[in-house]
Amino acid sequence: MPNITVEMLSGRTMDQRRDFVAAVTEAAVDILKARRESVRIVFWEIEKSDVANGGTLESDK
Repeated sequence: MPNITVEMLSGRTMDQRRDFVAAVTEAAVDILKARRESVRIVFWEIEKSDVANGGTLESDK
């Protein structure tokens, strides 16, 4: 059973999540030969104030 963990900045819509899980599930089925019902995807949302790139908080951009 593939367990896929996704870390991303908060703010994505439910439609974006639906499209993402459909595409990633399809890839796991095609490439890994996993059963569709066995593909598990978990989202971890990170606030922009909790991430910095190049010395600048994402929330300050």
